[in-house]
Amino acid sequence: MPEGSAGWLASWIAALFLLAFAGTWLARRYAMHRRLLDEPGDRRSHVLATPRGGGIAIVVVMLLAIGYLALDEPASRTLLGAIAGGLFLVGGVGWMDDHQPQSPLTRLAVQALASLLLAWGIWSWSGSVPAALSAFAASMILTNVWNFMDGIDGLAASQALLVATGYGAIAFGSQAPVSYAVGGLALALAAACLGFLPFNFPRARIFLGDVGSGALGYLLAALLVWVGCLRQPIQAPVLLLPLSAFLIDASLTLFGRMVGRQRWWLPHTEHAYQHWVRRLPRHSPVTLAYAAWTLGAIVLMLATSSRSVAFMMLSLGIATLGGMSAWLALRRPHRRTGRGDRE
Repeated sequence: MPEGSAGWLASWIAALFLLAFAGTWLARRYAMHRRLLDEPGDRRSHVLATPRGGGIAIVVVMLLAIGYLALDEPASRTLLGAIAGGLFLVGGVGWMDDHQPQSPLTRLAVQALASLLLAWGIWSWSGSVPAALSAFAASMILTNVWNFMDGIDGLAASQALLVATGYGAIAFGSQAPVSYAVGGLALALAAACLGFLPFNFPRARIFLGDVGSGALGYLLAALLVWVGCLRQPIQAPVLLLPLSAFLIDASLTLFGRMVGRQRWWLPHTEHAYQHWVRRLPRHSPVTLAYAAWTLGAIVLMLATSSRSVAFMMLSLGIATLGGMSAWLALRRPHRRTGRGDRE
């Protein structure tokens, strides 16, 4: 890969964008033909039947991108192969679920296998057991977080686009020999999401489906740990900043449902963004507000990446407290809703 070539990067992004755009168009035609539709309901935030499974375009584009990077970056082939294998598993079980609901245990088992594959790839590449364990945990968490948070138009794909772009900036700013492999993967994911978004925002004509939401979370987990390996271990936690909007909303909502003895694994509309969207006539202001938060978090990540550890920890603490306060504020007027699935 030609180091420092802005032209190559622009061509890379443009090609993958066009592939994802065309793939999403085809996925929508397929979903309409097969009647793969998400119907409105009490546990959904949309009001019209909408095709699902558009994320298959992102999965296919990313597999092609990983194949190209593996050919071009021999030093990273093992890790890229592990990422591709895990993506195939996560995307595959999601694609099956979009056609015929799979049991939660089946999906969890496949996700665990994909996470083990990613952990093995990280260990083979870095030789670090802590990094491998982090890869397994990050994959299991983010794969499900992105599935939980994929509930309104444009939210999950726009967040993945922004986070991947932020990680790409960190990677290309690194002096490590593999910076173009991980940076290329990050920009590939951003381009694939960008190609999908015209069909999903500001008004969704197709949803990601489980094939797409799970794949986005898995790929972001791979990027998080791989980019983290390019930095000192003590500096790695600052990479969580771009993920903070989703991590805070998902974790606090899940914790609240567990404390309330609700069936937390079932679909619901209790996330902060879902409370917020019920007060508005459109999804787009909420999606844009989450995007603004994540942009700010990315700027903070880049600004603190060369600062002291104490400054980085302070930034993480401020972002966490700010996110928790926003979560509480957005949910307060609607605490009496969403109680119909109590046991």
